[in-house]
Amino acid sequence: MNSYLIIGGTGKVGGRLAQILRTAGNTVRIASRTGGDVRFDWRDAATYRPALAGIDGVFLVGPGSATDWSGLLTELLVEAKAAGVQRAVFLSARGVEFLPGGAVALAEEALRAGPLDWTILRPTHFAQNFTEAMFVPVNGEVLAPVADGAEPFIDIEDLAEVAAAVLVDPGYAGDTIDISGPSAVGFDEAVSLLGRHAGRGFTFVDEHPTRHEERLREANTPEGYIAWRMAMLGGIRRGEDAYLSDGVERVLGRPATSFSEWARREASSLTTQQ
Repeated sequence: MNSYLIIGGTGKVGGRLAQILRTAGNTVRIASRTGGDVRFDWRDAATYRPALAGIDGVFLVGPGSATDWSGLLTELLVEAKAAGVQRAVFLSARGVEFLPGGAVALAEEALRAGPLDWTILRPTHFAQNFTEAMFVPVNGEVLAPVADGAEPFIDIEDLAEVAAAVLVDPGYAGDTIDISGPSAVGFDEAVSLLGRHAGRGFTFVDEHPTRHEERLREANTPEGYIAWRMAMLGGIRRGEDAYLSDGVERVLGRPATSFSEWARREASSLTTQQ
């Protein structure tokens, strides 16, 4: 039995990962500013050592900031090494190349240069973004500045299984694993499938990129996040993010879950939403 720290364990990926690891008999400690097993704050180094005590491996989710936090990561990794932690798995993102010098790219560099064995996961946009995040229908519409671009959305359940597998297996040390669904789906098709399985009439609206940025600013979204989000969505719009990655099959030995399969399973959560 091993012990794992999940930083960001109350989030979409971390919560699922914790369940998988615990079901397999591992000890899991969820680290969060609030609501976890142990308090952890990226900007409070005094919280690092208690969170890391007795841990074999750590799953890293960034602080949710688009500003450079690589220095904080380096400090954490040094503390982790001193505590006897053996490896770290970092949840990065597909499309890092669309924003070179961005916070995520800098965090990857810090991890590679750090003292622990590391694995980087680069997933595509989540299928669950249509039920839990940026593409949730509002008044029956999904607004996104992606035109006819397609994306091979990944089911977070698949991503969490991959994360669990590489966290417990030292054979993935030094590996950057790209993860996607089994086929690229246009937003028109994705929204249609979502509506079919939710029993609702949803519509995709290709929002102009400028208007999308304006809406984010009207919501007081940090400029760094706006730059990151527009870079990722711009990659989809230009057709540069439609390629497939074999991370799920390579790690788990089975095909990734299709968007249609995911929608059949989870779209019912939208039946009562506006």
